Amino acid sequence: MQNSLPIAAALPDEGAQPSLQAYFRSGISPDDIDQVHRLRRAQPLLQGFTALFYGGSDAVLVRLLVLHELASDPNASTLTRADINAKLGYLEAESLETVLYRLRSHQLLNWDAGQGVYRVTPLARNILSAIDSLMALAQDDDDAEMGFLLSQVAGSQAVGGITVEQLQHLLGRMVDLTEEFRDSIASGSEFRLRAAQEKWHTACDWVEKGSQVLQAITNDPDADAATHRAAQAIGRAQSALLNMQGMFSRALNQIERQRVHLGQSGLSTTDIKTWLMNHEDLAGLAREAVAMPVTPMFITPSEMIDVAEAELFADKNAALPAELPRGEEASIVRNDTPAMPAELDAWLDRLSAFAAAAADSASTKVQDTLLPATFAVASYRASLLPLLGDESEASLQGGTATMARLPIEFAPQDGMVQLKDPHVAAMSNATLAPAPAANNKPETQHD
Repeated sequence: MQNSLPIAAALPDEGAQPSLQAYFRSGISPDDIDQVHRLRRAQPLLQGFTALFYGGSDAVLVRLLVLHELASDPNASTLTRADINAKLGYLEAESLETVLYRLRSHQLLNWDAGQGVYRVTPLARNILSAIDSLMALAQDDDDAEMGFLLSQVAGSQAVGGITVEQLQHLLGRMVDLTEEFRDSIASGSEFRLRAAQEKWHTACDWVEKGSQVLQAITNDPDADAATHRAAQAIGRAQSALLNMQGMFSRALNQIERQRVHLGQSGLSTTDIKTWLMNHEDLAGLAREAVAMPVTPMFITPSEMIDVAEAELFADKNAALPAELPRGEEASIVRNDTPAMPAELDAWLDRLSAFAAAAADSASTKVQDTLLPATFAVASYRASLLPLLGDESEASLQGGTATMARLPIEFAPQDGMVQLKDPHVAAMSNATLAPAPAANNKPETQHD
């Protein structure tokens, strides 16, 4: 006989809920998100988890207890209401009926009205298997994390249904562990290092167990490219994880060299700290040992810096005179006719002599005019040659303006000329020639 609650007793999760579109920004459709499509396909499975885990922790515990008891007998494929009452006689009848109604409403239990029996659905058995696998490995948090993820990968690979998402979850956990171990090594704490080293040994055991599975995935010709890449990335993460052993050893050896021993007693500061950590009531160690209560005084590094800075500046300020020195008038030197560089005067004299001595059609190689001279002087002279014939420079005043007004034309050419000079090995190919008449004067060329 089937017992059921009135329809008016609605479940807490059956209230009005906002639509899926309400969670997304305007103009973005949930159907455009790949993960939304994937989750929608798994909606029956997700509803099964919702039926079990919606609400308070006590209600969740009772639902899992009832479903587990109903599925615990593998030889009984059907259950009458009398069987259920016998298995769960320690529960209140009304509470049991509420749980059964919820399990039926979400397809975790099937009611066969013709035969008057209940059946545990395959969906419920899959959910219980996943939960039991996780609970079996939950004795240690790290075992639960690495072991469950690796078991999912191994099981999926065995039946040919492995997904890239499963491999990525395992890869993410390995990367997290590697970063956690590196932070422990960087901390310099011996206790944190030893705890991390024990955790590392556990992780390495799982890595060793999973190597064969990953090798099978890598060598599987039917696996797609994304699966191969994820498996190879896990292999690299395993190598990085295994290489942490040397880092642990070096860090612990460094701490061992810095360990402080208390006299000839054989005890070290580590032994004292370990002994103190084993006492829950540290204040109790001082009972009947100290006549007067000790009031500890604590000071933070920031306060120490402030006090030290004040003392430092107090001594420094005491050494300084109390008044600032009187100001003095600065001497002003005026030079309306700045001296022209001597080298520029010499170069102007040399170019003026060349312009006066050269015929109208005569020209000469530029190196014959620049040299002999040191490399620095020759470079300085060569840098001034493009000013010859420059009209804008000629309109100004000064030595370079005088040079621009000289009746000499500078004609640069392509290529370099090798020289037998002790200071200059090569020079650009160019010539100097008297400038044509003013009315036929061509436009000045520049380097």
